[in-house]
Amino acid sequence: MTAPEATSTRPYLLRALMEWCTDNGFTPHIAVRVDRNTQVPMEFVRDGQIVLNISYDATSGLLIGNDYVQFTARFGGKPREIMVPVVNVMAIYARETGQGMAFPPEDEELDEAAEVESEELEAALDEEHAAEDRVVQLVTAKAEDDDPDDDQPRTPPPAGGRPALKRVK
Repeated sequence: MTAPEATSTRPYLLRALMEWCTDNGFTPHIAVRVDRNTQVPMEFVRDGQIVLNISYDATSGLLIGNDYVQFTARFGGKPREIMVPVVNVMAIYARETGQGMAFPPEDEELDEAAEVESEELEAALDEEHAAEDRVVQLVTAKAEDDDPDDDQPRTPPPAGGRPALKRVK
């Protein structure tokens, strides 16, 4: 007898951490890998990723289902329908503290496909920006030299700064 295939734990953990953030007065954010199945405002996508505020104050009709995270939010004062496949959610965290959870990719093939799609997305965004007569400068971010033996606590980002997630494999 074979056991039935279990559903992913990701949507359940997303809902739980969303509730934890809300109960503690924190602002939940999700980091999302953008591909052709993701419906987000492309003008805000950077390096094939976007960070979305999913607090009840920032969204309308928020639904964290087993397959998609769906809601309406305002970008530049205009309401936009957002639909993100749960498998594309890379992390959920509290903006104020940075506490949360990062999720591993569902499959190594997804990572390879995401890299190709990310390059295609960047090319499409470059064309879109060029069509709007905007100058876009892409800057490669250099990673800090991290010493795994360094047990010194890291200084938090400056007040008002945007928290950043670092993916550790």
